[in-house]
Amino acid sequence: MTGGVVNEQITGRTASEIATSVRELRERGVLSPGTVLPPVRELAARLGVNRNTAVAAYRQLSQAGLVVTRGRAGTMLVEHDAVAQEGYAQDTVLRDVGTGNPDPALIPDPSNVLSRVLGRPVLYGEPVIDPALDAWAREWVAPDLPTPEFRVTITSGAVDAVERLLAQALMRDDAVALEDPCFLASIHTVRLGGYRAVPVPVDDEGMTVDGLRAALDAGVRAVISTPRAQNPTGVSLSPERAAALRALLTEHPYVLIIEDDHFSMLSERPYESLIGPGHRRFALLRSVSKFLGPDMCLAIAATDPETAERLAMRLSPGTTWVSHLLQRLTIGMLTDETSTATIRAAGAHYAERNRAFAARLRDHDIDAEYVDGMNLWVRLPRPARAVSEQLMRRGWLARTGDEFLLDEDAGPSHHMRLTVHALSDQDADQLAADISAAVR
Repeated sequence: MTGGVVNEQITGRTASEIATSVRELRERGVLSPGTVLPPVRELAARLGVNRNTAVAAYRQLSQAGLVVTRGRAGTMLVEHDAVAQEGYAQDTVLRDVGTGNPDPALIPDPSNVLSRVLGRPVLYGEPVIDPALDAWAREWVAPDLPTPEFRVTITSGAVDAVERLLAQALMRDDAVALEDPCFLASIHTVRLGGYRAVPVPVDDEGMTVDGLRAALDAGVRAVISTPRAQNPTGVSLSPERAAALRALLTEHPYVLIIEDDHFSMLSERPYESLIGPGHRRFALLRSVSKFLGPDMCLAIAATDPETAERLAMRLSPGTTWVSHLLQRLTIGMLTDETSTATIRAAGAHYAERNRAFAARLRDHDIDAEYVDGMNLWVRLPRPARAVSEQLMRRGWLARTGDEFLLDEDAGPSHHMRLTVHALSDQDADQLAADISAAVR
C-alpha cells in the first residue's frame, strides 16, 4: 500500500483518535506489518491538525510497540511483540552470548529442602503470605528502607510486581520514568500497560539528576529504578547520586518509586536508595530468580501501607495468590546453609568471569570494565549492529545495545551486552578475538 493510500485511510482530530485509527486499521488487516506510515507533516496537513498532534499520535503507537521509527526511512508498522525478550534465542545454531541467564550449575538444588517444607494443604481464606517468609523478608529489607512503616507482599516475580504496582497507581497514557538504556521486561511491561515511557539517561553513577528532573517536569507518576547491577549496564547508584536524587524527589512525595533490586544477594555493591524518609508511595522489590532460578517465580515487595492495601486487593485468595508450597520452598532455601553457600559462590563466579573477560577485551584494545551484575556492558568503536553481524558470521549471537534504548533520537548504539560467565577459558579467548576482528 502506498503512502498516499495509507494517508487517506487514517482519521482523527486528537493524538489518541489518530493512534486508535491506525490501531484499528491494523487489526482489520487494512494495514499490515511493514507498512510505512505517512510523514507527520503530510498526515497533519490532510487531517487539519497541528504537526505536534501527529507526532504525539506516532509516539503513542511507538510506546505501544506497534511502530518503529527509522529516521529518514519513516515510521513503520511492526508485529505486536516488537520488544526483545530476555533468555535464549529460539531456533538458532549460533552460540548465544546474549541470554542474561544465570548458570544452572550455580542454582541451589531444592531437593533436600523440598522434603522438609511439605506440610498440610492451605485452604481458601487463609493468609496469603507464609508467616515465616513474611518475618524473614521484613528483616531482609528493613535496613534498606528509610521508614519502619512498610508492609510485605509476595508476588509471582518482579515483573508481576511491577505490572500490579503500575496498574494500582496509574491510568492508561500516564507517564513512567524508565532508565535509558533499560531492562527489557520494564520496556515491555510499560508498553503493554498503555503507559508512556519517559527515558532517563544512566551514567556511571546511575540515573542522572538532570534526566530525572526533566521526567518529573514532564509529569511522570512513577519512577522505575535499579539501584545496583542495572540491566544492561551493570552500574549502581553512588551514595552522592542517590542523595541528590532523593533531594529532588522530596518535592514529589506521591510519585510512585519502584526499586528493582534484582541482583540483591549476588551483588558486590552496597544498596543505595531513591526512597527518602518522607516519601509516601514506594516499593522495594527483590526477586529470587537470579540466584534460585527463573522457575522460582517469586518476589518480595516491601511497600508503603496504602500501596500494600491496593496490592492485597489484586492478590485475593483463590485467584492470584502465590503458592504456599513455593513460599515455603523459598524461605527454606534462603535459610539453608548449603543453598546460601551456593548463592555466595555464584556471586563470586559471575564477578570473576566477567572481570576476566573484560581483561581479555582490554588486551585487544577494546575498552571494557566489569561493574556488577550478570552481564558485561561493552562499548565498541563501531555501531553494535555492524559488529553483531560480523560475530554471527563467526558463530556467535550477541545482543546489541539498540534493544535496550528508549530514546529514539539517540542514534545507533555502540554498546553490546554479553553473557559470558559460562564460557570456558578457550571459548572466552575465541570470543574476545572474534570481537576484536569484528570491530576492525
